[in-house]
Amino acid sequence: MGDFCDRSLSLDERMECAMRQTAPGTALRRALDMIIAGRLGALICVGDVDAVLAAGDDGFPLNISFTANRLFELSKMDGAIVIDKDLTQIKRANFHLNPDPSLPTSETGMRHRTAARMSILTNAMVISVSERRQVVNVYLDGRSFQIKTVQEIMDMVNQLLVTLQSTRQALDRNLLRLTTLELDNYVTLADISKIFSYFEVLMTAADELDDLIDQLGSEGRTIAMQREQLVGDMDDEYTLMIRDYARDSSEETAREVRRQFHELDAAQLHSFKRVGAMLGYEGLGEDSIMAPLGLRTLSRISVVREGMADKIVDEYGSLQELMDDIEDNPSRLDDIGVKNPGILADSLYRMWGRKE
Repeated sequence: MGDFCDRSLSLDERMECAMRQTAPGTALRRALDMIIAGRLGALICVGDVDAVLAAGDDGFPLNISFTANRLFELSKMDGAIVIDKDLTQIKRANFHLNPDPSLPTSETGMRHRTAARMSILTNAMVISVSERRQVVNVYLDGRSFQIKTVQEIMDMVNQLLVTLQSTRQALDRNLLRLTTLELDNYVTLADISKIFSYFEVLMTAADELDDLIDQLGSEGRTIAMQREQLVGDMDDEYTLMIRDYARDSSEETAREVRRQFHELDAAQLHSFKRVGAMLGYEGLGEDSIMAPLGLRTLSRISVVREGMADKIVDEYGSLQELMDDIEDNPSRLDDIGVKNPGILADSLYRMWGRKE
């Protein structure tokens, strides 16, 4: 608890911590829901107590155990409520905050302006509940997010689940086709560019869903299971596919290519020339033939243990070289430690839709 106060974390990590602290099912969220239901306003500082108290005056020293009901009752008074970083004690109520008015903020309401400035001045998580608009904003280091109702979050969740389901179905179909094309040695840049765009849609939707799951707190467990069913091992598959087709097949390069893909908009992802350049090739057209290493395909075969796909690729150089040699020289696979090379060959032929 309280790690949103740790400046060693990035701001994004601290925001995620704050989302978890205010998610449905937490005592703090129950208090905030009661404050909204009671049509009250509130200004709440959590953590960095010494710095918060140094930025104000007056108020009532309390040092009482924190509960949702107590926080709700104290919000009926004017002024801020100060809570320790572990959400175990309410330190002060009816506290008058005086942050430096020169601190920059784009907020307009007085309570929100004060909250934004206090979050810049201190390490505290500062929560502002608007009595008039009945919205809750959480501030860290001047940045904020607005707490949504469970129904608002679920509406967004349902839209993302539809996107994930349809994208995963399209991705599965295209990956099956890609495996056949790889074994036929007839993959084009257009083929892989299309699949990379599907991967990006899937991963972006999954990341957005993760944020909503954090916001749902205890209400998000079922959604997390659905997310896992729809995304599964596609994250690893995405990386392996980039390694298959990039000029440099290292994991470091794959991570960098994924980062670059993620920064592209939809139109740029459909630019074959740009995708080819990011993979390390210049001057390729959509019909350019691409030769895969075979990491993705080999990793799907049960007898290929972890790390063995890399050894096979290092030995043969490409999936096509493996297919050309596997029938005539199976002992070569024995030499690099592949157990049951016959099963490996059978599996590849089944993927190809042909019998050995």
